[in-house]
Amino acid sequence: MPKNVKDLTKFYLELDKRWTAHNYKPIQVVIEKAKGIWVWDVNGKKYMDCLSAYSSQNFGHNNPKLVKALKKQADKVILTSRAFCNDAMGKAAKKLCELTGYEVFLPMNTGAEAVESALKIARKWGYEKKGVDENKAEIIVCENNFHGRTITIVGFSTDPDAYEGFGPKTPGFKVIPYGDAQALEKAINKNTVAFMFEPIQGEAGVLIPPDGYLKEIATICRKNKILTIADEIQTGFYRTGLLFASGHEAIKPDMTLVAKAVGGGVFPVSGVLSSWEIMDVLTPGTHGSTWGGNSLGMAVLEAVCDLVKEANFGEISTELGKFFVDGLKRIQEKFPKKIKEVRGKGLLVAIELFDKARPYTEAMKNHKPVGLLAKETHEFSIRFAPPLVVTKADLSWALEVIEEVFDEVN
Repeated sequence: MPKNVKDLTKFYLELDKRWTAHNYKPIQVVIEKAKGIWVWDVNGKKYMDCLSAYSSQNFGHNNPKLVKALKKQADKVILTSRAFCNDAMGKAAKKLCELTGYEVFLPMNTGAEAVESALKIARKWGYEKKGVDENKAEIIVCENNFHGRTITIVGFSTDPDAYEGFGPKTPGFKVIPYGDAQALEKAINKNTVAFMFEPIQGEAGVLIPPDGYLKEIATICRKNKILTIADEIQTGFYRTGLLFASGHEAIKPDMTLVAKAVGGGVFPVSGVLSSWEIMDVLTPGTHGSTWGGNSLGMAVLEAVCDLVKEANFGEISTELGKFFVDGLKRIQEKFPKKIKEVRGKGLLVAIELFDKARPYTEAMKNHKPVGLLAKETHEFSIRFAPPLVVTKADLSWALEVIEEVFDEVN
């Protein structure tokens, strides 16, 4: 870095602007270090992280046990590719399957890869196990979904920012309203092989379906021999109070997709959890990933599976989530012309505004002496998802900041 730089934030933001693609509009803060629920910018200002890297940091930034596992493995071997075997993948997969109650794990790297993998598995299962005519398979998804950014996934998005300019859309997908089990039943035909859904739609603004919806769709799919695919990439690993949000209605989807928190916020890990009856449609050469199942990521995954047994993260998420939501509802009562609704499950929470949300998230970041980092979604909502290692005292402080901001911003 050149000497005599007076404004470090501006310096780094200009580097980003000049040398990286403009596919994000981030809050204007440049983070240099992090620990637990706190982060510090390049000027030394402290912030409470209320986004957790979109639920990747469920166990706090730089969790010492996960960092220790990462460093230990890095000194041994990092990547062999799947051309050879390594001693970390099987151990981690066993622990994850035992924790989640599934029979088999397909390891990948990113959330979008997990989604794409599940779509491939569902189609192949439809042809080989259900008897759907070749190239006729259909998969049903929901409006306002967010399953990733690949060319196929954006083709069944209902967000213009995601799909406009990227056509033609990949065929074989049908979009129905979220939370409407009758719409699912009507959309099913002889070529339907799967229904993919988010138990709670995070990116859409923490949209929670009606009570009984998950159980009803599971029944409909089972009756019609259709696979249920739950995208738990944001909602998984105790974010909503249970290991998986699907558990709130005691359903076990045929496939559950994991990412973000399974890598502990220290290394990208993702994948598909399922049964052998479904997963065995994948044979050598039909699917793969050079980095999927790499030693480093698998060592971290194993450490995550051990870590979640050391504390009752579900109880923590449930109790603190209720405390936080109740506090936000009191703020809503004070500002009824600004806050339209408060929604949440566990520590996945959102407030929907009558006006655009960006001025409020900027004001939270600018709060002095310590700021608060959250992010608007779909313009009119602010999503809060602090690490699960947060305390009631931390959340009380956050509520004070949020109330101050709503009092100040016009």
